[in-house]
Amino acid sequence: MFKKTVRFFAKIAMWFIIVSIGLVLLFKWVPVPITPLMVIRYFEKDSPKILKHDWEPIENISKNLQLAVICSEDQNFLKHNGFDIKAIEKAYENNKKGKRIKGGSTISQQTAKNVFLWPQRSWFRKGLETYFTFLIELFWSKERIMEVYLNTIEMGNGIYGAEAAAQHWFKKPALKLSKVEASAIAAILPNPRKYKANPVTNYIASRKNWIMRQMNFYGALNYKTEDE
Repeated sequence: MFKKTVRFFAKIAMWFIIVSIGLVLLFKWVPVPITPLMVIRYFEKDSPKILKHDWEPIENISKNLQLAVICSEDQNFLKHNGFDIKAIEKAYENNKKGKRIKGGSTISQQTAKNVFLWPQRSWFRKGLETYFTFLIELFWSKERIMEVYLNTIEMGNGIYGAEAAAQHWFKKPALKLSKVEASAIAAILPNPRKYKANPVTNYIASRKNWIMRQMNFYGALNYKTEDE
């Protein structure tokens, strides 16, 4: 009985690894059509039943927005291997002191969670997030991770991805977003269902200005140079 149980769970683990790697390899090339978060949000109680999601290749997404989310969410994105150890340690210390909970998640971790997992916090989900983050860093380029991230992240109530966000907030394609507009969208990412990119509150305006200053300090965005 014990051996049968071990074999059963071994088979489950083997098939999980095969399927997960297969999905990661598939999404290296194929646009992600829908994510677990989109489905969960749509069927939540009091949901507006809106799901706007228009995939665009990264060439059609403004470099301003790419840089804005890096400066806002993960300034070491092009340098780390999926995990920012210093940010994790800082988040741990803040949480231990009882301060506002901060996750320290990188763009790679957020992408892994958005595409393959569900939003609720748990150690089990965090473990799976670590596993999928390792896989996408192994098989995808940084540019592909950014492309998937900007096409799947929640950017408003029922709004997913850069193109839908650009059209919703500024009535223009994602390619045409200015530095000011891009920083406004990046500023609402901590809570995109609560905050608005246009018009902005005083709080979002201050975040937007901080992001623009960080963009000036960061300089030009070059994936190839950082990957080599």
